[in-house]
Amino acid sequence: MTTESPATSDRPLPAVEGVTHRFVTVRGVRFHVAEAGAGEPVLLLHGFPQHWYAWRAVIPELARDHRVFAVDLRGCGWSDAPRDGYQGTALIEDVLALLDALGLDRVRLVGHQSGGWLGFRLCLAAPDRFSAFLAVNSSHPWPRRRFGLPLYAWRYWYTALWEYPGVGRRVLRHCPAVTRSLLRYWAGRSARVDESALEEFVQAHRPSRRARAGEQLLWQFVLHDIPALARGRYRDRRLTVPTLLLLGDRDPVVRPEPLTGAQEFTEALTVRVVPGGHLLPEQAPGVVAAAAREHFGRP
Repeated sequence: MTTESPATSDRPLPAVEGVTHRFVTVRGVRFHVAEAGAGEPVLLLHGFPQHWYAWRAVIPELARDHRVFAVDLRGCGWSDAPRDGYQGTALIEDVLALLDALGLDRVRLVGHQSGGWLGFRLCLAAPDRFSAFLAVNSSHPWPRRRFGLPLYAWRYWYTALWEYPGVGRRVLRHCPAVTRSLLRYWAGRSARVDESALEEFVQAHRPSRRARAGEQLLWQFVLHDIPALARGRYRDRRLTVPTLLLLGDRDPVVRPEPLTGAQEFTEALTVRVVPGGHLLPEQAPGVVAAAAREHFGRP
């Protein structure tokens, strides 16, 4: 386990005022961590196909009274992209090892999209490491049964373009228009899109090893997480970390209807719907930061 200074990477790191960068090696993988602010620690987990820069407008807001850590997960952004280790349990072990390496015993947690799903699994696996959790544009492990997984899963049709072994990596690498179109689709037809940021996320997964990593991240979800949901594996698991789930009312992927009523399985979860699409950290960073600050301030 070593902590290192930033080194030359595939692409230059985008500049965000007040943010510094470091690389931490754990579990044989070098992870990139963006850091800002001072105070109680907050860990930010991005979704796919994004990386730490998806939090660029949220970090300065939270850094006013928190010490913020935005991690590039395995295979994403400026972290290493090894050939394996993309199953959910391995990602959980990555994050917990990073907390140890950073000297963080307990943190507040924020996760967007697939980073939100990882956040739920982290809170179930190691609840003592997280004092509160804000999930954004994410499903949770206890969707309402009457909606049925097949009736809801069609909204994730786009993952088929990225996940199938041998196909997904080629789409990510050689068909950047697909990634551009999907990011715009998530934001919404009438939403303004930061074109420079969009291009950053498109280019992030075009190198061959990163395209393969993106494919593997999604394929492991198909192989393990979806069957677990279908079998109701999480229905015996109780969430104890106080959690707020923030959903966009115009999100074309994660809809509120199947995600309300989870109190049958946990009283620690509150669902709130706000204006916006599937990219709330970029579309409504002030709303996300305010929700985090309010939620983290509760006893």
